[in-house]
Amino acid sequence: MAGGASEYANYTVLMPPTPDNQPYGGGGGASSSTSTGGSKPDDFPLPPYGPSASTKLVNRRGEAGGDDGAGGVSGKMDRRLSTARVPAPSKSLLLRSQTGDFDHNRWLFETKGTYGIGNAYWPQDNSAYADDDGGGAGGGPVKMEDLVDKPWKPLSRKVAIPPGILSPYRLLVLVRFISLFLFLIWRATNPNLDALWLWGISIVCEFWFAFSWLLDQMPKLNPINRAVDLAALREKFESVTPTNPTGRSDLPGLDVFISTADPYKEPPLTTANSLLSILATEYPAEKLFVYISDDGGALLTFEAMAEACEFAKVWVPFCRKHSIEPRNPDSYFNQKGDPTKGKKRPDFVKDRRWIKREYDEFKVRINGLADLIRRRANAMNARERKVARDKQAAAAAAASSDAPAADVPTVKATWMADGTHWPGTWLDSAPDHAKGDHASIVQVMIKNPHYDVVPGDAASHPYLDFTGVDVRVPMFVYLSREKRPGYDHNKKAGAMNAMVRASAILSNGPFMLNFDCDHYIYNCMAIREAMCYMLDRGGDRICYIQFPQRFEGIDPSDRYANHNTVFFDGNMRALDGLQGPMYVGTGCLFRRYAVYGFNPPRTNEYRGIYGQVKVPIDPHGHHHPGPEELRPLPEHPDHEAPQRFGKSKMFIETIAVAEYQGRPLQDHPSVQNGRPPGALLMPRPPLDAATVAESVPVISCWYEDGTEWGLRVGWIYGSVTEDVVTGYRMHNRGWRSVYCITRRDAFRGTAPINLTDRLHQVLRWATGSVEIFFSKNNAFLASRRLKFLQRLSYLNVGIYPFTSLFLIMYCLLPALSLFSGQFIVATLDPTFLCYLLLITITLMLLCLLEVKWSGIGLEEWWRNEQFWVIGGTSAHLAAVLQGLLKVIAGIEISFTLTAKAAAEDDDDPFAELYLVKWTSLFIPPLAVIGINIIALVVGVSRTVYAEIPQYSKLLGGGFFSFWVLAHYYPFAKGLMGRRGRTPTLVYVWAGLISITVSLLWITISPPDDRITQGGIDV
Repeated sequence: MAGGASEYANYTVLMPPTPDNQPYGGGGGASSSTSTGGSKPDDFPLPPYGPSASTKLVNRRGEAGGDDGAGGVSGKMDRRLSTARVPAPSKSLLLRSQTGDFDHNRWLFETKGTYGIGNAYWPQDNSAYADDDGGGAGGGPVKMEDLVDKPWKPLSRKVAIPPGILSPYRLLVLVRFISLFLFLIWRATNPNLDALWLWGISIVCEFWFAFSWLLDQMPKLNPINRAVDLAALREKFESVTPTNPTGRSDLPGLDVFISTADPYKEPPLTTANSLLSILATEYPAEKLFVYISDDGGALLTFEAMAEACEFAKVWVPFCRKHSIEPRNPDSYFNQKGDPTKGKKRPDFVKDRRWIKREYDEFKVRINGLADLIRRRANAMNARERKVARDKQAAAAAAASSDAPAADVPTVKATWMADGTHWPGTWLDSAPDHAKGDHASIVQVMIKNPHYDVVPGDAASHPYLDFTGVDVRVPMFVYLSREKRPGYDHNKKAGAMNAMVRASAILSNGPFMLNFDCDHYIYNCMAIREAMCYMLDRGGDRICYIQFPQRFEGIDPSDRYANHNTVFFDGNMRALDGLQGPMYVGTGCLFRRYAVYGFNPPRTNEYRGIYGQVKVPIDPHGHHHPGPEELRPLPEHPDHEAPQRFGKSKMFIETIAVAEYQGRPLQDHPSVQNGRPPGALLMPRPPLDAATVAESVPVISCWYEDGTEWGLRVGWIYGSVTEDVVTGYRMHNRGWRSVYCITRRDAFRGTAPINLTDRLHQVLRWATGSVEIFFSKNNAFLASRRLKFLQRLSYLNVGIYPFTSLFLIMYCLLPALSLFSGQFIVATLDPTFLCYLLLITITLMLLCLLEVKWSGIGLEEWWRNEQFWVIGGTSAHLAAVLQGLLKVIAGIEISFTLTAKAAAEDDDDPFAELYLVKWTSLFIPPLAVIGINIIALVVGVSRTVYAEIPQYSKLLGGGFFSFWVLAHYYPFAKGLMGRRGRTPTLVYVWAGLISITVSLLWITISPPDDRITQGGIDV
């Protein structure tokens, strides 16, 4: 070799030599001339392996070097990153003859170099990479995963709707919008001069329907799907790592809330089953805390929950042992299909048989609690009266008085099983023990479990073998907030805020999940899927995760659109592509810090006519213009905490802790506002009496006085739909939300299948929407932090009930046309028919594409359209009238049931579907149906008896009248009761009345023999 020192080049060797290119000279000294050719191949300097060298293995692009290895001829080389100086052949010899480029392959051959880092790694035999003591630097032989850095994995990702569906969908929206615009222009410029009143009513209704359709359709332009990686969640938070050497769960705590009010309207067995499904869900037992709010303060609920806690000691380990799904025992034992499918443990059948018998006995005990409590109260009260009489008789005898004995005061108390008075509501109301007048109750029924897994053994249970199964049960607390006369307790919103404060004292989980008492966990992995969004990169900006609501016990045809799939799978999925779905009451996982009224760590303002300019802002800035709602809470809440959160210092100290524990992991440079891994591994201290005692005053009725609870903090007061308002306030501050649709339904509940109950449910929702429209929560007054299309969706929430005013007029237009012999247009002009055909076709195509990207069925879409008309002309109309009377005159109207029919067949699971409960909400739909039927008979009779029949007007009015009646078919079917039992007399009277009215109408207003076109009589 020729050349001086410049002919030598330094190369960083990062991988062992490949098997087919083994160097026979140790190249590790300051000078390669000292190496000998007799060295073993494994004497070549090797890179380090194991945790001690992890910092140098990361820097593979030359940012960080290593120490030069100084190797001997016969000794092992140090396992550290080495820079091997090898004699480089003359550069002129390494140049390719044709191109003059450096020949890297030739250099590899002559210098015995390596190929670099990749997956073509061949492990050496005879533990060539092990130290002299038999272990490598990592304590064992080198593995492929030791040499390859694990890539950072996101916990969730967006799944875009295929362009082949979304692009035509958006194009059709544009085409229909243009068609509607041109149609309305044509209608406005072509009046029917013979019936201007009819034309005027129709054109006003059509303009409003176009505006309403636009509000509903625009937020649907960007639907998305989402997917999560549960394996990545387990790997990051529950695997053995250098920061988590024991593999203990690093997941944040979760507080689960169950709301109930009346055990006689909400059966305790249903509530107990919901509780059992939550206690058995797949989430670390030491990180899960369950609370139930009994707003009625009933002993029946209290003792039912105590029975459920006892049964949970066997139900929860049974579910973990055999991977039971669903974990609501009632749903599990009543599901159809083979229960042994997928089960491999030989003792499953024996365990299931025993647990089924225990559950049956548990149900019997729950069903008998009401009678047991009553009999216990009677017996204890009788004993107390006897003791009082005996004391009075003894006192009278001791006084030797001839005065008559006074009557012993009788107190009809309700007694607990331990022989003490129940502090809540008594069966027979008394002062301080009535439904709206009782003290606070906090009872920890299940203490927080040990922070490590507690495996069972063969001796854990006499009949079930729980060997190796975690037998811990999560903490459970019974709450009943104080109620006193003269206080506004704010219904469910007040109960939720009380649970938020009490749970902050007792467990302070950074996340909260709320359920109605009739909803339960159907998918035990659903909570983990929600955590994937909250703990992912950017998750600190998410205020809540809303799950779709799924229902059981609905009739197969879903007559009254109880599943509401068009809203949950269509509208809500589309909102997920904007700023997030609305909060719709139950099945929602919240970030506690967001519920406290704080602003997100990062947010944007959307400026411009339609919010096209996005401007990042500092939400914590102290000089922030705008309304009080957007003024940030202090970074250190001690400054104004008593004025905002109340006077509990212990509660105020939990705020910063909850915010920190809810942050995502800081395991990637792109993660902002994160926490270090392993920060939540410390065991939680056990509850003491002082902590439990502190939770009592925070649920008292006076605690919220002078604070911002219900105004800006917690669930918002002042509306019957407190859920929508609470979610709107969070979005208005700049937070985002996520819609979590799981492959298997996350949660399931029950819904009313009776027509009257369904209408009253819709009435409550619509009344809340009217209240929103007339309040400061109207989307017209929203901040710039709300996206334009998100603003339209909230605007539609407050406006949609007012569509009922125009809908009922439009449903009567066909009848008015048939009665008057006129139509909304002068003639069935081809232009009118073409516009009508184009608008209808585009609507049908839009529905087909919505079915493609949302997964709803055509039948479900049609049921939704039918009930939109039924509810729009009944419940929505009543809500608008009620709201207007409340705003203008201060008069509140309540629509209550006036009559109730008994079920005809208790064995029929859908017997409630056929009940007819009369309510005033039936009057408008009945009037529309009756008027349209009579109008059809009148129109046919007028045309038949006319000397010159005008079939075009009959065809126009008759077609739209049939279209209206088709929408009312489920309503009419509901009034007819059970199939096949409709009295024949109903049909006879309907025909006689129609014929009589039509003949009277023809007599009063005989047919006109003239043909009118364009105002000219022919």
